[in-house]
Amino acid sequence: MSSDPWADLVDRIVNCERCPRLVEYRRKVAENPPRRFRGQQYWARPLPGFGDREAKILVVGLAPAAHGGNRTGRMFTGDSSADFLMRTLHYFGLASMPRSVSRDDGLQLRGVFLTAPVRCAPPENRPTREELENCYPYLKEEFSLLRNVRVVVALGAIGFAAAKRLCRTRVSSTREGRGPSSSTAPTTFTGTRRAGRSTCWLPIIHRGRTPTQAG
Repeated sequence: MSSDPWADLVDRIVNCERCPRLVEYRRKVAENPPRRFRGQQYWARPLPGFGDREAKILVVGLAPAAHGGNRTGRMFTGDSSADFLMRTLHYFGLASMPRSVSRDDGLQLRGVFLTAPVRCAPPENRPTREELENCYPYLKEEFSLLRNVRVVVALGAIGFAAAKRLCRTRVSSTREGRGPSSSTAPTTFTGTRRAGRSTCWLPIIHRGRTPTQAG
């Protein structure tokens, strides 16, 4: 085990094979890519979180996209959902560029960390309850290492459920808001975290009908 807790966590995530269904699916996707990605070497392994480890903002999505993060090897990278999120982060000065294309594209995040409750691409973007439970310890451990987080942004219902559990937040409403592309401001929920950190805010942002993946 490494003396670096981040390095140890990343190593355990990347080598995880707790969920047979997800292991089989991520490899099957890599072996049968669509024409536009033929010839590319797929990552086809679980993904650790990505971003500024001193971040005050934590973004929680769903899971890597089959031909996004599962292909590129980085959260929120290589698909349209990733580009949408990165344009938003770049607009607010949180990302060095408005696109997320590959692990070596030079993208840097400032003050924000991206993660997901599921680390492998699930079939039809629908992880089972057991798969969510298998992955949750990784999310919890990441959160414990992100000591400066004060805001949690949840993308989609599964991301929200994971963030709510993570923050142990008492929520008074479950109405979903819309993201920057909508005229309706995101709904926020507040609650005091038992661990002693300051209040968590949990907006849910949706991009129309696009599944809210982690790229």
